[in-house]
Amino acid sequence: MLGILKKVFDSNQRQVNRLEKLADQIDALGPEIAKLSDDQLREKTAQFQQRYQNGESVDDMLVEAFAVVREAAKRVLGMYPYKVQLMGGIALHEGNISEMKTGEGKTLTATMPVYLNAITGKGVHVVTVNEYLARRDATEMGRLYEFLGLTVGLNLNSLSREEKQAAYSADITYSTNNELGFDYLRDNMVLYKEQMVQRPLHYAIIDEVDSILIDEARTPLIISGTAQKSTALYIQANAFVRTLQKEKDYTYDEKTKSVQLTEDGMSKAERAFGIENLFDISHVTLLHHINQALKAHVTMHRDVDYVVDEDKVVIVDQFTGRLMKGRRFSEGLHQAIEAKEGVEIQNESMTLATITFQNYFRMYEKLAGMTGTAKTEEEEFRNIYNMQVIVIPTNREIARDDKPDLIYKSMEGKFRAVVEDIAERHKKGQPVLVGTVAIETSELLSGLLKRKGVPHHVLNAKQHASEAQIIENAGQKGAVTIATNMAGRGTDIKLGEGVKELGGLAVIGTERHESRRIDNQLRGRSGRQGDPGVSQFYLSMEDELMRRFGSENMMAMMDRLGMDDSQPIQSKMVTRAVESAQKRVEGNNFDARKQLLQYDDVLRQQREVIYKQRFEVLDAENLRDIVEKMMESTIQRVVEVNTPREELEEEWNLKAIVDYVNGQLLEEGELEESELRGKEPEEMTELIFAKVKERYDEKEESMGTEQMREFEKVIVLRAVDSKWMDHIDAMDQLRQGIHLRAYGQIDPLREYQMEGFAMFENMIASIEEEVANYIMKAQIHNNLERQEVAQGQAAVHPKEGDQPVKKKPKVKAIEVGRNDECICGSGKKYKNCCGK
Repeated sequence: MLGILKKVFDSNQRQVNRLEKLADQIDALGPEIAKLSDDQLREKTAQFQQRYQNGESVDDMLVEAFAVVREAAKRVLGMYPYKVQLMGGIALHEGNISEMKTGEGKTLTATMPVYLNAITGKGVHVVTVNEYLARRDATEMGRLYEFLGLTVGLNLNSLSREEKQAAYSADITYSTNNELGFDYLRDNMVLYKEQMVQRPLHYAIIDEVDSILIDEARTPLIISGTAQKSTALYIQANAFVRTLQKEKDYTYDEKTKSVQLTEDGMSKAERAFGIENLFDISHVTLLHHINQALKAHVTMHRDVDYVVDEDKVVIVDQFTGRLMKGRRFSEGLHQAIEAKEGVEIQNESMTLATITFQNYFRMYEKLAGMTGTAKTEEEEFRNIYNMQVIVIPTNREIARDDKPDLIYKSMEGKFRAVVEDIAERHKKGQPVLVGTVAIETSELLSGLLKRKGVPHHVLNAKQHASEAQIIENAGQKGAVTIATNMAGRGTDIKLGEGVKELGGLAVIGTERHESRRIDNQLRGRSGRQGDPGVSQFYLSMEDELMRRFGSENMMAMMDRLGMDDSQPIQSKMVTRAVESAQKRVEGNNFDARKQLLQYDDVLRQQREVIYKQRFEVLDAENLRDIVEKMMESTIQRVVEVNTPREELEEEWNLKAIVDYVNGQLLEEGELEESELRGKEPEEMTELIFAKVKERYDEKEESMGTEQMREFEKVIVLRAVDSKWMDHIDAMDQLRQGIHLRAYGQIDPLREYQMEGFAMFENMIASIEEEVANYIMKAQIHNNLERQEVAQGQAAVHPKEGDQPVKKKPKVKAIEVGRNDECICGSGKKYKNCCGK
């Protein structure tokens, strides 16, 4: 056991020794750099940039660049980084995590690797947990960077697109993790390349890295909204479809379950909705609703494909016959069935874009982080983010007295003792910081202190400027501050006058957190830079962590010994038992995050494909080649489905091919069955594709090349965006029910990967089909504009803050008086039929 410990310790020690040698070299350069004038120091930046352009690496310039920043910090900020800060800075530059205790000056440490990596001109992101800290650091450290001739940007939630672009184009950008993630998602929803705000992700330093990459790793960033769907339109489309006749107005292919309007059906729709051309680009939404209503009536059968249960449409699993509650058909088909069955139409909010912090931050070329507490999660940082945790020694020896835990029998006894302890320390003027796990606990404690007449401040985890102010003053004489664990991170507690003589800041923990890291954070608030301090945790047998890990035996022992609530146990053995319980919980949490990442990786790969292709569409001048490929694969699929290899040639369904091609790609009668007879499937595809290209050329000639190019972009972007949004939704629903497969001895993750891949393939086919159809059939006017498929709102939690933003479709509704005959052809009055 000792050997293993030594090995672990030694690997860190080896790293520290290596960093120390480099820090000594920087130190040795100090006197030489100090001789430079301000202007000469400033000129160093341009020299470094030139050297980088000439092929020198940033690693080669590290020693000199760090020495320059160190000297500049002395002149501008009045602070001269210690040797341990140089070591921490080198670890950050190498893409690792510097574990530096509270008060060791992490903010100043980061300035050196930030400066060095900003020389590349590719942009450096400094990530903080809240906007107050981002603003504070950008202002304070910004003076140093600007002195050295670099630009600094501050990216806030309230900024306009132009202001964000300016912030991101700076050499160094300060931002919160949330804002970076949302900007990335929004950038992949823009309609013009010029609207993007972020540059390619180069290098990021994350402050409080454990909080962002571990505590918040399972929190997805979500942009949600309501796509352009209107309940009224579903009802109108449903009423119209009821009037259609098979073969005359639409064709249905039993085998492929595809249904489409004939020329007669299209004319009927144009008359019913009072429009000139159903394929006009402004009627896209209407055509989609009609197609879905047609599908709902012709291909979906009640009590076979779905049932109506408690006024809700519930899908029936085709394989098991079970009801799949909570699942919905995508692309508006579910709403179309609801309209058909006359039940309430659910217009749900959709996820337009989503990403987890784990996947966002792994996209950076180089990632680094700093915190006071990361060693306990070292395995996770190494496995998931490929970052080593390097424990940097403190500048001065820690003089804090960490007392063994005091364990009480009941919660009541514990809180009585905590209040006594606080009151006693307050009386002699010693400042006290009390850490609680939950907001309720802090309020309970606050009530007890009020009764005792002890003045105090309560901080909950709502980050804002006044909170930082309270935390800063928590080290003043007689101050009592109650804070939940995450409150006030990133703010230093400096001791007031005369506090050192009273024993420094006393930190009192009212319960052990399930993660040792959080307890260490609380402890680390006291005893900064060699100051005195004390930390004490109070536990009870009724605490959640103790209950979870077998406190019954201890309770029985206390009863046997006849101990009451006023006598605590203070035992190293109990403290060790608590720590091993924490390790078990940490292990469970790590496994949960790892599994989440495995599932999320499926969507990540798909997201990267779609976003890459989407950017290529925005970036390309001419999309004709891409569109032609989409048309060719659409034709190929239609031909393949209707000419299966295992069937005789006489049994091939040539009529279905002709119906599809004439209906979706060419004009009525342009392709005839006789042209396809006797040909191989490949020859059929070639023949049809040649005809389609011919029509494409004619269309381009009549529209003009420039307008045709923009028209292609409009169609492709809209198809990609709407199908991708539906796909995210469908993947989310698949994910929610996939764990049930485990009951059938099937690996849910493998099933999710396979089904997710199949769904992605179907989505790509669907995009190609829609693009081919609209490019060939849609009519456009001169005022062609790219339009958002949906408007979204950013939300960190999937359930909170989802306020759908509704957009009304541009459709002229059918106007029917309440007493007129119903348009569905039933012969009843509208108010007694579809207008109920």
